[in-house]
Amino acid sequence: MATKAKKNPRLASGRKRARQNIKLNAANTSLRSKYRTAVKNVEKAVVAGDKAKATELFAKAQSVIDAIADKGIFHKNKAARDKSRLSAKVKALALAA
Repeated sequence: MATKAKKNPRLASGRKRARQNIKLNAANTSLRSKYRTAVKNVEKAVVAGDKAKATELFAKAQSVIDAIADKGIFHKNKAARDKSRLSAKVKALALAA
């Protein structure tokens, strides 16, 4: 079954909310993408075995992850868990070298 077309809200407040939701959804999607990219970049550096680059990218990823958790796009515990896992990978890379 195809997705149903959304009904047009009758009340002015509902119409405004619909407009706001479009903007908020676009902003959240963009931030979520930025988050995933930051995490992916760190993981690529770890796989490549580039300790210096992984450490540098991890520092940048941490700030992105914190910002997104503060905005409530992801839960704070998810952000902490992801930072912890990335940190462990970077540390394991540093020990292996």
